[in-house]
Amino acid sequence: TALREALAAKYGLEPERLLFGCGSDEIFQLLNQTFLEPGDNIVQGEFGFGAYAIGARACQAEVRMAREPNYRVDVDELLKLIDARTRIVFVANPANPTGTWNSAEEIRRLHAALPPSVVLCLDGAYAEFCHDPAYEDGMSMVREFDNVVVTRTFSKLHGLAALRVGWAYMPEDMAGAIDRIRLPFNVNIPAQLAAVAALTDDEFQERSLALVDQWRPWLTQQLGGLGLEPLPSAANFVLVGFPTTPGKTAREADAFLSARGLIVRYVAGYGLPNHLRITIGLEEHNRAIVTALQDFMKGEPA
Repeated sequence: TALREALAAKYGLEPERLLFGCGSDEIFQLLNQTFLEPGDNIVQGEFGFGAYAIGARACQAEVRMAREPNYRVDVDELLKLIDARTRIVFVANPANPTGTWNSAEEIRRLHAALPPSVVLCLDGAYAEFCHDPAYEDGMSMVREFDNVVVTRTFSKLHGLAALRVGWAYMPEDMAGAIDRIRLPFNVNIPAQLAAVAALTDDEFQERSLALVDQWRPWLTQQLGGLGLEPLPSAANFVLVGFPTTPGKTAREADAFLSARGLIVRYVAGYGLPNHLRITIGLEEHNRAIVTALQDFMKGEPA
């Protein structure tokens, strides 16, 4: 397809190693369908993206959640949960919804300790937003090893979330096996054409990255100044901790912001009932969030 050829050319990838899905979610589901039988298990961080577990449970597999000290995926905690029935380890890097990230050294140490029969899936939905030199997106690991998969999406940097275009880079044999159970026509033609166009729109990508680079530290500093607890983020959002004091909780802040027309993500469903995930927006959006939360923390009405 045109999208396969465009992606291969853009990132220097082998076309036969690429797999496409109706968003990354479908690719996670296809991985689970391919590798899991009833009684098998997957391992992920305790705050890991919900789609991993949904797909695994649909295959009658066990979902094992590793502790995330300081809201970061911890290699040793993951490894404690690996056993003979483990089939896939899912790691989002940077992570959703925390925004934290793991270094190349950590990810490679994790892989080195896994049995060859365990697939390491590196979810890179937010990879473009992490610029630290210690970070690695995992593409080179796919070429080095037979059990590494990297997934990416057009939903974040490219802003095409509603069109549902995800893709993965993986060993050729694995791509062939998964492709045999993939439903036909899973990525519609308008979505494919939009994705091809997005790949060539370097100006939009550069503008989006510059926006996040400018306003993520500003928003983090401003929210911290309000007595809130924003986590260091390598994504296009900030996860913010709120007090448990009645009148100042995350749930109440979410309702307050909604009343002012400001939509954020309450992440209690991820085991984070005291946090909100706030996406970096345009300048007026970021300033509006800070102003509204100033009023909220003062106890003013919405």
